[in-house]
Amino acid sequence: MPVLKETQYAGEIVWLGHVPSGRTLRAEAIDHLTCGFAGVPGERHEGVNRASCVRVRNLYAEGTEIRNVRQLTILSQEELDTIAGEMGLKALDPGLLGATVVIKGIPDFTFVPPSSRLQGSSGVTLTVDMENRPCVLPGREIEATSPGYGASFKPAAKNRRGITAWVERPGGLALGDRLQLFIPDQRAWAP
Repeated sequence: MPVLKETQYAGEIVWLGHVPSGRTLRAEAIDHLTCGFAGVPGERHEGVNRASCVRVRNLYAEGTEIRNVRQLTILSQEELDTIAGEMGLKALDPGLLGATVVIKGIPDFTFVPPSSRLQGSSGVTLTVDMENRPCVLPGREIEATSPGYGASFKPAAKNRRGITAWVERPGGLALGDRLQLFIPDQRAWAP
């Protein structure tokens, strides 16, 4: 019996971005991505392994080499629209948030269970790590383009910041592609 069950939900890719290595977290909009086992070639978060950061400081000293489960940042268009509305903006450029992929059509996207899979028709498969909590870095990018709005990002993005993911099966992604959602076939943890 499979341990991942197919859901009725699929997300359509409505935006793709490339975050160049060694620069800000700002992504450049593109129309297709090639994903390898190390993520997206030339990207800021490329790599099979990475140095640990503050997000796992209760497990490792900062800078410890660990598996890279943050290769991609995937956001929901519906959640982006809500964030923008709460900030008083008409729209929010996903490039300012360091997004790799923006999809629409999967409700409550930020809380898709960890270890879920998003699979494209080409077979490319992305494994969900977990919620990507809001931080101040996107706020700085927003402030640079929309003065007076940067500080409002973090509170508006709470529970809406999308997820981080890693490439389980390499392949391509393009605007308009659909990513089918598979979730773990297990009950929620209830200690």
